[in-house]
Amino acid sequence: MSWFESFILGLVQGLTEFLPISSSAHLRLTAAFAGWNDPGPAFTAITQIGTELAVLIYFRKDIVNIVSAWFRSLFSKEWRGNHDAQMGWLVIVGSLPIGVLGLTLQDAIEGPFRDLRLIATTLVVMGLVLGFADRRAARDETGGRHRVANQRKTLQELSIRDGLIFGVCQAMALVPGVSRSGATISGGLLMGYTREAAARYSFLLAVPAVLASGAFELKDASEGHTEWGPTIFATVIAFIVGYVVIAWFMKFISSKSFMPFVIYRILLGIALFALVGFGVLSAHAAESAG
Repeated sequence: MSWFESFILGLVQGLTEFLPISSSAHLRLTAAFAGWNDPGPAFTAITQIGTELAVLIYFRKDIVNIVSAWFRSLFSKEWRGNHDAQMGWLVIVGSLPIGVLGLTLQDAIEGPFRDLRLIATTLVVMGLVLGFADRRAARDETGGRHRVANQRKTLQELSIRDGLIFGVCQAMALVPGVSRSGATISGGLLMGYTREAAARYSFLLAVPAVLASGAFELKDASEGHTEWGPTIFATVIAFIVGYVVIAWFMKFISSKSFMPFVIYRILLGIALFALVGFGVLSAHAAESAG
């Protein structure tokens, strides 16, 4: 991998990680369109550490409060009813599905899941799901038939059941094209949560999953032939760009619809089907350079 490739891929990772359009799919597609080797799931997992560092900094107050309250709740009954302490447990519960499925489906994640036809399918299908969830949320926020306006749920109302459903939605993002934020935000909106609550919990939930995945891949990469210079460079670029994007995105969702992302996903998926169908792109990944 050249330094130019690592710069572009790090830029793509930072731009797409927090948007509901799938960063893993865009890394795969960027390499395919440019004629580069597929960077592979290991590169994706390691560069995601950079974007998760952006989450840690952006949500530092929330995370410090959650971790502190959770530890205190282990030794003091008085803290067990604290919302931040409960959030700590809910993040743990929500992380279980992706932890189990990530280990179980590792071979598929590194192979069949990276087929461009599957990515095109998930881009379109999850785009439609996000569009439906967004329209339902917009109806509720303006006073729909089934809910009083602005009475959607906040994180104060997050239950173990809902946290687990969020976690299952996050686990779906093991398939490139689904999008971690897209799946979890869609799930949250369909369960009746506000856009901000769904996005905030989505980002918090991603922290342990992404850091664990990155650490796992770092261990394996250290035993292989990873080009550490370009990979670290891409991770730094992803961190810088990711921080800017997350700050913009949290402001965007407070007043804007997800429909631009829905339209983009559907058009990209259709275009991808056409390019693979006409033989412009190969559905299968070129061998990763490591």
